[in-house]
Amino acid sequence: MTKTTVQPDCPVRVVLTILGGKWKTLIIYILLDGTRRFNELRRLIPGVTQRMLTNQLRELEEDQIVTRTVYAQVPPKVEYSLTPIGEALKPMLQQMESWGVCYFKKSKGVVR
Repeated sequence: MTKTTVQPDCPVRVVLTILGGKWKTLIIYILLDGTRRFNELRRLIPGVTQRMLTNQLRELEEDQIVTRTVYAQVPPKVEYSLTPIGEALKPMLQQMESWGVCYFKKSKGVVR
């Protein structure tokens, strides 16, 4: 698999454009377990700010990876879940998880 120039339509570039950023992959990883509310996501991802989580969720929604469901009640209830396109990322994220476990063991727990 020899590549000389990475074109704008390169599949890997497309994936990195959609999943790029510090939090998107973690959001998707958590949503693989099922639907979550905003504050649940925030609690499960230490270090993410409310503003950043909101922005990342909006971008994932625009890219049709996540769906946002608003329930008409007081107080408002909003839930996030993966679309079928988002669910299709599961094998890739499972591979990333496996690789991370191996890396963690080989690096003796040293992560930057």
